[in-house]
Amino acid sequence: MKLREVLAGVELLECRADLDQEISGVSYDSRMTAPGDLFVAMTGYATDGHRFTLMAREKGAVCVLCEKEPEGDGPWVRVASSRRALAVLGANWFGHPAAEMTMIGVTGTNGKTTTTYLLKSILEEAAGAKVGLIGTNQNMIGGTVLETERTTPESFELQKLLRAMADEGCTHVVMEVSSHALYLDRVYGIPFAVGIFTNLTQDHLDFHQTMENYCDAKALLFSMCETGVVNGDDPWCARLLKDATCRVLTYGVRHDADLRGGNIRLSAAGVAFDAEKKEEKVPILVGIPGEFMVYNTLDVLGAALALGISLQDSAAVLAHSAHVKGRVEVVPADTEYTMLIDYAHTPDAVENVLRSVRGFAKGRVIALFGCGGDRDRTKRPQMGAIAAALADLVIVTSDNPRTEDPKGIIQDILAGMYRSATPSIVIEDRVEAICYAMDHGEKDDVIVLMGKGHEDYQIVGTEKRHLDEREVIAAHLRELAEKKEK
Repeated sequence: MKLREVLAGVELLECRADLDQEISGVSYDSRMTAPGDLFVAMTGYATDGHRFTLMAREKGAVCVLCEKEPEGDGPWVRVASSRRALAVLGANWFGHPAAEMTMIGVTGTNGKTTTTYLLKSILEEAAGAKVGLIGTNQNMIGGTVLETERTTPESFELQKLLRAMADEGCTHVVMEVSSHALYLDRVYGIPFAVGIFTNLTQDHLDFHQTMENYCDAKALLFSMCETGVVNGDDPWCARLLKDATCRVLTYGVRHDADLRGGNIRLSAAGVAFDAEKKEEKVPILVGIPGEFMVYNTLDVLGAALALGISLQDSAAVLAHSAHVKGRVEVVPADTEYTMLIDYAHTPDAVENVLRSVRGFAKGRVIALFGCGGDRDRTKRPQMGAIAAALADLVIVTSDNPRTEDPKGIIQDILAGMYRSATPSIVIEDRVEAICYAMDHGEKDDVIVLMGKGHEDYQIVGTEKRHLDEREVIAAHLRELAEKKEK
């Protein structure tokens, strides 16, 4: 592809290259650069790609795209934003795959994964669509699972993934869109038919610094979509929509909304409510417990309406939708107590899941959790305080400590619990902590393992170690059975 074709739609501030130069590839990591590449120098938070333009040229890059004049000799073009340019040239390189499919983006602090899975089911069963899914748990092309490293891939990789989905016949793509992805232009230029906002609670302040910045990053989606389906009960909704350019459909429970949930009934088996829209009222049943699931279902129903699917058709699918891995997931175990795994890793998510469990638990609620290292420290004591307020026993352990000292992270959590009379214990090793919870589980207790959810690993230092909580539970049950036999 000629350089001018690769750069179509990119505003060049300065051009010191032959636009008829043939380009055989695109790279933004000098270590991955190959002969014939256009190397995109991006300014990152850990390092500046402009420092590696010489290395990229040595590896065979025939041109450099940059924000400032690069070192050394050779062709280059200068742009205002390398990140935005990468998004545009990625779409050019892969033939604008997003334009061939109906794109749905889901943003918010909690509930994104559940929302994407439920909407995927509705689109497949009620509309006969073939759906691509991009998210935290995994990426999927129809029923084929692809592994994922981050919620939203870098823009060039995202366009590559979208091309694969289009080539496999996908008609729709449902994707989680993180605040990082919006702020860092990973989804820049993608034509979203529908944008969904779940909620906004404290998270990622290590990156965004303030809740206002965090909200404004999320808000970018609603200048990129045709219809916004937003949580009208969320206090950040007004700020989120102040610069929105899309048609808006609100949903909620507490306030007037275009789509409202009423007559809510909660149980250990799931949630039931009436979806109310003008004169229409449709009974909804979803087999995932927790009041928050009313919101996670209303946003799906609203998005389906925006895509032409009736409430009745959506309700029929939701009534038998499969559970989402790592989201209030019941682990099969022949015990007198119940074990749940949930991805809750923010104060709001911890409160939601523990309140839900509190509502149906006949025995004690035992909360086991930690906090991620190298992330927002201010939420740690908040999570500790919430767990102590809503659980009968709290087990504080490690999550993904990364490069932080696990003991230091635990101390941050305990700072929020020191005034509580709720019994608590610290067991730094997560496997030992889970085994302790099981050893002390009593009849009708509900043990809630929070933070890991779908993850089957733990990050200690820079090492990714295998840790699947389902396997830990199964192994300890076998161990207990063997002891009993002896």
